Amino acid sequence: MRKLTGEVAPMTRAEAEGWYRRMRSEKDRIWFAIVLKEGNRVIGEAGLLRMFKPWLCTDMSVIIGEKDVWGRGLGTEAGRLLLDLVFGDLAFHRVSMGVVGFNERAMRFWKGLGFREEGIQRDGYYCDGRYSEFVMMSILEDEYRSLRGKERSGTA
Repeated sequence: MRKLTGEVAPMTRAEAEGWYRRMRSEKDRIWFAIVLKEGNRVIGEAGLLRMFKPWLCTDMSVIIGEKDVWGRGLGTEAGRLLLDLVFGDLAFHRVSMGVVGFNERAMRFWKGLGFREEGIQRDGYYCDGRYSEFVMMSILEDEYRSLRGKERSGTA
């Protein structure tokens, strides 16, 4: 899972707890756990980082870490909820993110949410002795609103 998301090393429990404490104190991030209603099990995380209100821009992340729930639309639901927050209550204009080039599943996911490729960092990711491109993607408020309107009317 780490290789697919760009992480380079595992975290100890103490490191994870330290990360969590730091995230709670940062003002340019909002982070959520993705929890299954059945059994109250944490299956992933989603959040905004590098929120820069003067430019109305932020970066976004959605990770479903539990493979047994992949393919059920839970990441898509979390992504849409987060985008609704970004373009609604938070009134941002642009959301961006990056994907490791060989992660085809993630590419389909982000495109399904309406993100568009806007650039490639050649050899921007290094793992297991090989380089891969890193694909930058974004979605703008009007693009998301148009896509959501089509989904709600059944024309998407």
